[in-house]
Amino acid sequence: MVFEASSGHIGGSLSATDIMSVLYTRVLQHDAARPDWSQRDRFILSKGHCTPVQYALLAELGYFPVEELDTFRRAGTRLQGHSVLGEPPGVDNSAGSLGMGLSFGLGIRLAARLQDLDFHVYVLMGDGEQEEGQVWEAAMAASHHGVERLVAIVDRNGIQNDDFTARTMSNEPLDEKYRAFGWAVRSDVDGHDPGAIEEALLWARDVRERPACVIFDTVKGKGISFMEHNPAFHGAPPTPEQYEEAMRELAHGAAQGGAAQDRARPNGSGSDGRQGDGATAP
Repeated sequence: MVFEASSGHIGGSLSATDIMSVLYTRVLQHDAARPDWSQRDRFILSKGHCTPVQYALLAELGYFPVEELDTFRRAGTRLQGHSVLGEPPGVDNSAGSLGMGLSFGLGIRLAARLQDLDFHVYVLMGDGEQEEGQVWEAAMAASHHGVERLVAIVDRNGIQNDDFTARTMSNEPLDEKYRAFGWAVRSDVDGHDPGAIEEALLWARDVRERPACVIFDTVKGKGISFMEHNPAFHGAPPTPEQYEEAMRELAHGAAQGGAAQDRARPNGSGSDGRQGDGATAP
């Protein structure tokens, strides 16, 4: 997508790919055949420039044809560079400036509480995004109102835009800050270990009487050697030569990962033995 469009945010999409893959296939309650199902869990992509990973997942899960991915960022497409509510089906928020997603998710969850609906809201943010004041206004309000079934997910890849987060503005210790605001917190979770991701998200799903936050340690540009830990690939597409090398590396990594998963799970199913069927429920 990003290569064909010569535009898009690939580094942050790759850092979130494992988290979002586990979330959509093992935790999130949703149904591609009913994208407007009132009881579905909501996923808010607050780091809304990382649409490539969400579009790829939604297409693979049947929300729209995989072939439509080729229209990414083209004139008239539904697949814009930043999230647009309902475009395509399965996208539950519009995004642009960072820092808005947690407030948006909190509003959805408060409205659901008024209607006696018990779905969950998961909000994915970047670590650089934690510098936005609106994030902490939402964090304070969520705790004050005792909002359960609201899960903040932080993709801590250590890079924001064109530099490292610690050098731009240090925001650590994030875990202690969320705890001080009254949230239940899991931190230092490997954001590229499917088992660890699933365990942490299931823990967060079951927290009651207050919101939950999971902070994942990730690698920006994960899986492509020259993109990993490289601020230059925040929003830059690869050259043709880089694209060919990236595809070779990703294919090699997928083959190794698949073999390891087959050894760990002989039936090729999820961690509890279930097979995916389009409607995914916890």
